[in-house]
Amino acid sequence: MATTIEETAKALKELGHPIRLTIFKRLVKSGVQGLAVGQLQKELNIPNSTLSHHISSLCSASLITKRREGTSLYCVVQIDLFTQIINFLQEECAVNSTPTW
Repeated sequence: MATTIEETAKALKELGHPIRLTIFKRLVKSGVQGLAVGQLQKELNIPNSTLSHHISSLCSASLITKRREGTSLYCVVQIDLFTQIINFLQEECAVNSTPTW
């Protein structure tokens, strides 16, 4: 499924914040198993309320999902959407010829 320009813009907007980009980068490295929010908070050394706000923003753009395992909450990157966004940028925005400006 191809991403729309609106989905791409929302995702890029959310990734445009340094903390959210840092969170996303760390979650990509965690792979398909994701990372517990508590571990993410320890690694990034940011307040829980701040982390929660940024996780909500990334979820609203469908870049990550959350899952509960017992008492732990895990965040997982939605790599398929991220791949679609990269493909969209390459296909729709990349220019294969000399710019005319």
